[in-house]
Formats: sequence, structure tokens, C-alpha cells
Amino acid sequence: MASSRVFASRLASTMAATTKVARPAARLQLAPKRTFTTQRKAVPMTPFQTVKRQSPSGLLQANARQVFAAQQARRQYSSEIADAMVQVSQNLGMGSAAIGLGGAGIGIGLVFGALLLSVSRNPALRGQLFSYAILGFAFVEAIGLFDLMVAMMCKYV
Repeated sequence: MASSRVFASRLASTMAATTKVARPAARLQLAPKRTFTTQRKAVPMTPFQTVKRQSPSGLLQANARQVFAAQQARRQYSSEIADAMVQVSQNLGMGSAAIGLGGAGIGIGLVFGALLLSVSRNPALRGQLFSYAILGFAFVEAIGLFDLMVAMMCKYV
């Protein structure tokens, strides 16, 4: 008797190991759960209850809720948002145009660095080289001022 139990348990374990059973990955609820409620009987309302139900404050509150819900549903761009977007774009334009001022500063540094190097190589040409350096400084500074003018136009025009 005991041997038949052992044999049956071994046979069940080998059958379970070798056979594959398809199981659903998730349970889907096809039909919604139904709840049963008792239906109320239609009771005629008294005139006072009808007036109480249609009180003007309730109607005003309902209308106000509908108006505010409609405004939130179709949110239009207000003038404040448009003004903020214009301000942001002006600031971005001014900042990107003002990057050229750094180039003007580098150019001025290169002009006077070259002046020092050339004067150290040939001190006799100091006056002539200085006038060329001032001319180069004026050109680079003019480009920097044009860039500053464009940056201010982006911001204030």
C-alpha cells in the first residue's frame, strides 16, 4: 500500500514537470460588476419644494460653475502670457547679440598685444606703430559698438 502511494506521488511529480499548462498572464474582467439598487418611487413634489429646488442662488452657482469650467477647458492665451513670451524672446535676442562684445574685447587685446610685441622688437618705430594701434583699436571698438546697438535694438525696439 505504501509503495503505491510513493509510486503515485512520483508519477504526479514527473507529469507536472514534463507537461506544460497554459495559464493566462493576467485576469481580465470582461463584464463590469453590477450592483443592484432599489428604485425610488416617483413622489409628486409640492410647489414649495419646486421653488426651493429652483432657487436663484443655486442657478447662479450652476451657471458660474459652467462658465469657469468652460474657461478652464479652453484656456486661451491671455495678454499677460503673450507679454511674458515677448519679454523672454527680447532677453534671448539681447543676450545672443551681446556675445559679440566679447569678440570686440578679444580684438582690442590682440591689437595692443601686437603693439607691445612690435615696440619691443623695434623701439625706433614706436610713434608710427602706436598710431596704427589706435586706428585698429577704433575699428574693433566700432564693431563692438555696432554689436551693442543691435543688442539694445533687440531689447527695446
